[in-house]
Amino acid sequence: MKQEALAIRHVHFEDLGTLELVLGERGHLVRYLDIGRGRIDAPNPLDPSLLVVLGGPIGAYEDAHYPHLAPLLSMLEKRIAAGLPTIGICLGSQLIARALGARVYPMSSGGLELGWSPLRLTEAGRASALRHLEDKGTPIPVFHWHGDTFELPNGATLLASTDKCANQAFSWGEHVLALQCHPEVLADRFENWLITYPGDIAGNGQTVVALREETARHGPALERAARAMFGEWIDRFVSSDA
Repeated sequence: MKQEALAIRHVHFEDLGTLELVLGERGHLVRYLDIGRGRIDAPNPLDPSLLVVLGGPIGAYEDAHYPHLAPLLSMLEKRIAAGLPTIGICLGSQLIARALGARVYPMSSGGLELGWSPLRLTEAGRASALRHLEDKGTPIPVFHWHGDTFELPNGATLLASTDKCANQAFSWGEHVLALQCHPEVLADRFENWLITYPGDIAGNGQTVVALREETARHGPALERAARAMFGEWIDRFVSSDA
């Protein structure tokens, strides 16, 4: 197995962010597979030391519109069955849930969960690497931008919830981590979100100015917490002797 993280990327600026910094600190190679620029079924899902499926504005259930979803789900199924480290963020978490047989669907509350708010960790969450998303028992605001959610897969352990979305994060076994929120987001790259999705922002009753200010206020604390969280999680699997 190569000491290389492979990231499946749907939108160019929705990248690994903080997780890429953590991997770089440990000397690991990072390779992106950008949807639309190559064959999604080309990589062997068992090769990378870490597979990460990143976010995007499409639905995990929209196979008829996005033909790359079927081979991507197949990759995830093989990867998870082999017991290899796999992380999903936002759309990636929904695809992991689907690969594990769970239903993915629009949130019943309607609209988006968009903006900065803390997670409510479960007991299992506080015993996991997500504990770093609390500071001495006080939750750290994290960034959210999604309109879909999922049922908890059979055998999964719920790690976190919010008032708007009960299933925010889960683990499956020791090697799968699924996060609906965006702990990877870097404040100094956030302007791309505001430029690309103004319709989502306005339609959700928020403003670009407010989101920019909240990101400047909460971003640094999240970056520190996310570095600790991702670092603890990957250190269990990925040797530093890349």
